[in-house]
Amino acid sequence: MPQRGQRLKVRKPAAVKPAGPTHRAVDPLAAHPLMRYVTVHLDWMVIHGYSADTARARKIALRRFVAWCENCGIDDPRTITLPVLERYQRHLFTYRKPNGQPLTVGSQFGCLAPLRTWFAWLTREHHIASNPASELQLPKLPKRLPRGLLSPEDIAAILHEAEPSSAQGLRDRALLETLYATGLRRMELAALARYDVDLNRQLVFVRAGKGSKDRVVPLGERAAAWIDKYLIEARPQLLAAEIDALFVTDYGEPISPAWLADKVKRHMQFAGIERTGATHLFRHACATHMLENGADVRFLQEMLGHSQLSTTEIYTHVAIDKLQAVHAATHPAGKLERKNADGKNADGKIKVDVAVSVQAPD
Repeated sequence: MPQRGQRLKVRKPAAVKPAGPTHRAVDPLAAHPLMRYVTVHLDWMVIHGYSADTARARKIALRRFVAWCENCGIDDPRTITLPVLERYQRHLFTYRKPNGQPLTVGSQFGCLAPLRTWFAWLTREHHIASNPASELQLPKLPKRLPRGLLSPEDIAAILHEAEPSSAQGLRDRALLETLYATGLRRMELAALARYDVDLNRQLVFVRAGKGSKDRVVPLGERAAAWIDKYLIEARPQLLAAEIDALFVTDYGEPISPAWLADKVKRHMQFAGIERTGATHLFRHACATHMLENGADVRFLQEMLGHSQLSTTEIYTHVAIDKLQAVHAATHPAGKLERKNADGKNADGKIKVDVAVSVQAPD
């Protein structure tokens, strides 16, 4: 019988992959004069070593600004001043999404930060005389703890839902085990090739991760065993043609980050775990569980691929188990006195009340 909150699995036969769209939608901003500068700027980024993901994110932010400029009748970068940018910043602050929710501070920051880089480039390339974004005050990003942390029991329940009785189930179990063992980002796991995994040394080579940085991550015995089993028994059944991707879809194509997130979310729902997030929850769980078991935060920094230690140190606030143990062992009020059946405490004294009045200092 399914547990409370747990969803029943529905195994459907793999359908024939539908054909893609036959036509492309017309870009409404293609003829806007500012888009010419955006296109040249994005080409400059790629030429100078910025990753494709960074260029894609900058393009989304800059297109949003160009669309706002079109509504305001602005089509020349020389007419954009600091007050104009501040007006756009107020627009982002007051904007409401279709569900009525405002943009988060992080989303506002992500829309404004690329403007500073773009206008600095426009100034350097002599398209404008001065940089209007140099004095723009970006919103301060709050430092928040990860929410919805998965416990080891939650991880075990999710892994149990990936039944290795079929090729698809064996693939799902192998990728979930890899996520938990390595703490890889979803884009990094989706980009793994067969030659990126060394099963003999139990290592994963992450090539061109976030920030176009390479790193080597330990895999562990259990995840290595599941990957080995997947490569022998499941992957040949799923392949339609020979490709280098480590994990493939039901159609034999390389998995995408969106496909991976949907797959992880689906197995979380099967296990009755309703949390915000999917693949990043496994990354948080990997780091927190290792930290609680004695891992050094600097080793975690290298494993997770964080450029700054302050990013990794957030997990020291999440790993609360050891802090609770120290608090219970050292704080005078950490434990409640227990009384015996005769009404006496363990030391033989009569227990009167658990309430303690604390007198304020003079």
